Amino acid sequence: MKLRTKIMLGFVMMIMVPLALFAGFLFAYGRNPKNRVPEEKASFIEKSVEEDSPAADGNGMEGLRPGSSGETAVTGEAPGSGGKIQMMAKDLLLTVTLILAFTAVLVGIWIYQGIAVPLNKLTIATQNIKDGNLDFELKAEGDDEFAELFRNFEEMRIRLKESAEEKLVMDQENKELISNISHDLKTPITAVKGYVEGIMDGVADTPEKMDRYIKTIYNKTNEMDRLINELTFYSKIDTNRIPYNFSKLSVEDFFEDCRQELSLELETKGIEFRFSNTVNEGVQVIADGEQIRRVIHNITGNSVKYMDKPDGKIEMRVKDVGDFIQVEIEDNGKGISSRDLVLIFDRFYRTDASRNSAMGGSGIGLSIVRKILEDHGGKVWAASRPGEGTTLYFVLRKYHEAPA
Repeated sequence: MKLRTKIMLGFVMMIMVPLALFAGFLFAYGRNPKNRVPEEKASFIEKSVEEDSPAADGNGMEGLRPGSSGETAVTGEAPGSGGKIQMMAKDLLLTVTLILAFTAVLVGIWIYQGIAVPLNKLTIATQNIKDGNLDFELKAEGDDEFAELFRNFEEMRIRLKESAEEKLVMDQENKELISNISHDLKTPITAVKGYVEGIMDGVADTPEKMDRYIKTIYNKTNEMDRLINELTFYSKIDTNRIPYNFSKLSVEDFFEDCRQELSLELETKGIEFRFSNTVNEGVQVIADGEQIRRVIHNITGNSVKYMDKPDGKIEMRVKDVGDFIQVEIEDNGKGISSRDLVLIFDRFYRTDASRNSAMGGSGIGLSIVRKILEDHGGKVWAASRPGEGTTLYFVLRKYHEAPA
């Protein structure tokens, strides 16, 4: 029942119930033989009125003389009748008072149950939220305004709880990110500092040593630059402000450029790189070339980081799979267990087998890969054989000319 209807019904009850009870009392009072006038007294009063009425007197005036029997007929009453009237008036007053009190209590309890009790529950709920307690439930009963308010309040509580839990998770992830980035930056900075001190102290006393020291410093600064770029990109992911510049890319030309970059980079790290492209000439994709390069470098960088074999190998294959082109990047590293394989694209996820924190790494490289490919309308997945290696797959949709 709606609150407005309940209040209106309460006012109607306050009026109608006393009237009904009072009418019932009058009916019962009139039916009681003790409250009736005896017949002989009633006939005596009627006879006195008839004898002293103007119609019984010839001149019509005698019945009004002072002291006549007419005065007795009008004012005269049977003995004890005045006391009965006073008792009746007292009974009526007491009955009306009891009826009004009973009705007021009844309606008050009914309205209290419908208004004050829900308000008390709502007050307790708001106090819980004020104290930071979100582990309670506000049950809604019925279909009135309070029930709707309870349902909305409960939905708000659930959202607040989810938001608080998400904030805790995000705070923990941010702390882990700062820890990982700090660890990763400390290693190259320490190396750069050591090589610079070696140059300053004259340790690099030959052109060959000087050249090796300078190249090492250059590689370490590039590593720090990559980490800083990764951290910057991570902040753009959280705010959905990744700067994409989509364009038509030739599959052949784009992946040939990637092959040349990876060949030079992996050669300096002593890792053999193989490449194959079986996609026909002229096939194009709509993509952001810079971000797809980031995807490839993140995947290969992860393979290099966890390579556990002296003769490391990485192979990239580009294939045509209908409406998509599929890229496969395979390594012969330590591999990933099936239990961890489905979680490697989660942010900050690490495993003892594949992402040992002692090796460094921000823990967001593969999550960035998934985010970029999903924004391109593609997807990424992985297959692995522990001890033998891991293969990551991703697909990009082909570009098709719309029919005229």
